[in-house]
Amino acid sequence: MKENKTFVITYTKLDGESVTRNGKWTDKCKEFIAKQGHKCLTYIDLDNNNEYRQATNKITDWKIKWN
Repeated sequence: MKENKTFVITYTKLDGESVTRNGKWTDKCKEFIAKQGHKCLTYIDLDNNNEYRQATNKITDWKIKWN
């Protein structure tokens, strides 16, 4: 990934709600496979006090557009 770069991420939550957020990638962010077998992405949510969030692909894959 691109360290200290910003992006827009879109994914669907487990309740079916579509989410679009502004994010940032740092050295603490990561993409990994959960024990249950689905992909996960940890990123900084710039729309929510710069807190870390985690997207999963349990329903749909995420889409990232780099700025």
